Amino acid sequence: MQNPELQIRRAAVVGGTHGNELIGAYLVKKFAAAPQLVQRSSFETTVLLANPLAFAAGQRYVERDLNRCFSLDNLQDAEAVSYEDSQAKAIYQQLGSGAQKADFIVDLHSTTSNMGLTIILTNRHPFNLHLAAYLSAIHPAVQIYSWMDSQKAFLRSMSELGCAVEVGPIAQGVLDAALFEQTQALVYSILDYLEAQNCRQTLPVPDSLTLYECTAILDYPKTEQGELAAMIHPALQSRDYQPLQAGDPLFLTFDGITIPYAGETLYPVFINEAAYYEKGIALCLTRRQQVSLLG
Repeated sequence: MQNPELQIRRAAVVGGTHGNELIGAYLVKKFAAAPQLVQRSSFETTVLLANPLAFAAGQRYVERDLNRCFSLDNLQDAEAVSYEDSQAKAIYQQLGSGAQKADFIVDLHSTTSNMGLTIILTNRHPFNLHLAAYLSAIHPAVQIYSWMDSQKAFLRSMSELGCAVEVGPIAQGVLDAALFEQTQALVYSILDYLEAQNCRQTLPVPDSLTLYECTAILDYPKTEQGELAAMIHPALQSRDYQPLQAGDPLFLTFDGITIPYAGETLYPVFINEAAYYEKGIALCLTRRQQVSLLG
């Protein structure tokens, strides 16, 4: 687990990157009111409500998705002046650069998909992999999902070390006490792991990690006018992390015609995520991998 050269000096816990994902937003508000809950002896913990205007309005964003504004090109673009662009630049100055740069960032999200408790990685840094393996070992319900490496515009991407936490299913603009407490427990476990790393304490980490790596994104069938022509098939709804095989029902047209899946066996996630309709994403297809942590 330990890297003797690695020392976490500052961690950041971020919520409300999407203003209508209330679990993360209210957790960071709780932590801001009671900072002792997230402070550890060997490092500083900063908490941040990332998109306060969207949170106040009960919307995912005000002008554009804040969690797609953190590419270096966008951060350096003087003509990127939307509210979220300006907010991303301010957050980058606070957490992503200079003497106060966060060494580790955890970004809290929720989803309408049936993804349970998911840790999302955007790279395969050994520290992130070992942390994910530890979390999945002590929280057996946790799944580990990896975005394609090309995705560099997330808030989390400001730091090489860190992860996002995705919990669901939960409707937008809604709190769920059980998911709130489970997310809180994950945050505490993450911070405890960072503390153990700094103090060179040994924690139980498995020799391997089950990881679901995104390999493809499927859109809904569309008409020539760009309107929806089909829905997620009811047999697929709520089957996140379960195998999808050739011939399995995938979409259902409005006339009741089943469109089957045609492809190799993969594992879908973010099935029918409400926020992804505008992005042209019906689901993400992943390949289940067993990643060795030895050596």
